[in-house]
Amino acid sequence: MAQGTVVLSEMPVPAGVPEFLQGQAQKRPAVPSDLEIAQAATPIPITHIAHAAGILAHELELYGNTKAKVRLSTLERLKRMPSGKYVVVTAITPTPLGEGKTTTTVGLSQALGAHLGKKVFTCIRQPSQGPTFGIKGGAAGGGYSQIIPMEEFNLHLTGDIHAITAANNLLAAVIDTRMLHEREQSDEVLFDRLCPAAKDGQRRFSPIMLRRLRKLGITRTDPNDLTPEERSRFVRLDINPDTITWRRVTDTNDRMLRGITIGQGSEEKGMTRVTGFDIAVASEIMAILALTTSLADMRERLGRMVIGSDRRGNPVTADDLGVGGALTVLMKDAVMPTLMQTLEGTPAFVHAGPFANIAHGNSSIIADQIALKLVGKEGYVLTEAGFGADIGFEKFCNIKCRESRLVPNCAVLVATVRALKMHGGGPKVVAGQPLPAAYTEENLTLLEKGCANLIKHIENVRKFGIPVVVAVNRFTTDTDPEIALVRRISVAAGAEDAVMSNHWEDGGAGAEALADAVIEACMKPSAFRFLYPREASIKEKIECIVREMYGGAGVEYSPDAEKKIELYTRQGFDKLPICMAKTHLSLSHDPALKGAPTGFIVPVRDIRASVGAGFLYPLLGKMSTMPGLSTRPGYYEIDIDTRTGRVIGLS
Repeated sequence: MAQGTVVLSEMPVPAGVPEFLQGQAQKRPAVPSDLEIAQAATPIPITHIAHAAGILAHELELYGNTKAKVRLSTLERLKRMPSGKYVVVTAITPTPLGEGKTTTTVGLSQALGAHLGKKVFTCIRQPSQGPTFGIKGGAAGGGYSQIIPMEEFNLHLTGDIHAITAANNLLAAVIDTRMLHEREQSDEVLFDRLCPAAKDGQRRFSPIMLRRLRKLGITRTDPNDLTPEERSRFVRLDINPDTITWRRVTDTNDRMLRGITIGQGSEEKGMTRVTGFDIAVASEIMAILALTTSLADMRERLGRMVIGSDRRGNPVTADDLGVGGALTVLMKDAVMPTLMQTLEGTPAFVHAGPFANIAHGNSSIIADQIALKLVGKEGYVLTEAGFGADIGFEKFCNIKCRESRLVPNCAVLVATVRALKMHGGGPKVVAGQPLPAAYTEENLTLLEKGCANLIKHIENVRKFGIPVVVAVNRFTTDTDPEIALVRRISVAAGAEDAVMSNHWEDGGAGAEALADAVIEACMKPSAFRFLYPREASIKEKIECIVREMYGGAGVEYSPDAEKKIELYTRQGFDKLPICMAKTHLSLSHDPALKGAPTGFIVPVRDIRASVGAGFLYPLLGKMSTMPGLSTRPGYYEIDIDTRTGRVIGLS
């Protein structure tokens, strides 16, 4: 990522760019920290950003002067408008430091909008507190290609992740409480308490209870008319605690919560159960937020989430527990995307934040849909898929595009010389420690060997029929011969173009050549296709991904995974797409296997069902759904200036 640039540049502004989007700061000789750059910028009022983007005043819910929720009525108003070009940004297999995919996405957006005069929207995920206070840091971009205000972006934003945490843990509490009450109460007592007489003496079913009656095939709607057998079927879920897959969540890397025992209070004696926590962004509710297409769709998805099975092997849902409507109420504001801006005043939607190595790793369908209508036929929407093309991009195509029915025009594959040298056999890269000399000195032999990883990712993208442009995200230590080597290998491997991009140091100006290449690639025909048919069996889909995306030779299923495959097939969930939970540090399941390994066998230790989101997710190898804090996390640097109230140390 070459490093020094413009906050909002003073170069000539293209025709059609509003006056308030024009430059605000001088180019600087050296690049300060990301936080210093962000805090030195003066954000444009978000109402101005909205107006320039075509969002009406009554479609905004303001959260201060620099961010706003955008109501879903915007999409309804624009539904007959033509859509813009759809560009997905992905990457090669990264080092633990990350290779600047978000930075590239933002820099490209600034180049298209602030420098080439195109209508553009950036759509990215909201970051979790886990990496923000851990090793990786925030996710607003970097250098002179960032989303601002950077502190608000990385800390709470508009509270969507807190809403997800609240909804997720409400459902967890409901599950265990329902089992407790069913154990202690007879059918008649349960029925009387679930359907008490109102002040007028009448019993009534709530709307969500009527949903359960319909599911059970009970047509009577007056509680007094149900037979004793129907009452028993209605009130007794009979959840098998051994089948419960729903876990509590917190938005912190808290390794001590990975395995816990609940139910040790005196009033819950005998209801102890071993369970655990996931990171909040791994919650199925987060995946639903990212994949939903409307408030009504979200309500249905939340209601059909499966938390386990009853003792007869039938799936038990959130609506069976009576809580689907309450979950939707907690999520009613979160379903609206948050409007922000880049350093150069181009608009950005920040919405949803599922991890790509655990969940499907993409921002929301709703944000993409609204943005595509706002930019119009000649505009561009950049959406980012987490980690490498083997993970977030594969899930973007096979899961997100299936749900949205949107077809990408082009993919941008971010690569760095640093990461490619690592894949060529370079020394171990450790976050928080200085890079070894192999990464800061020219080494064409090491680099060429590592390009095997780049070639495999280009191949992965092309399997979906999408034109691909390689963005070489330049660092100050990269040499011209190294950049030239990566470009030559990329084009030979089938990329439409490979462009060195200097957006970290030069903002949008440093990504103009990349923007030109993307514009040209979007003009090429796209023959988009899925990797596998929905009708394939669970094993066929898993093995297709392992073979085609990872380069593996086969799959080994644990006894638990085999049982889940049999269960989900019997319950009718076998036609759902697959969302692999695996390490992002290798094309394989093993983070130690670098480059483009082949011949390995992928172990599937378990499979979970996210029925509301609409996918099954196998857990590969030692993949954990709750990260842990290291010895020296990022929170050591984070503090506040008590005189000014400014955040310091955020990265």
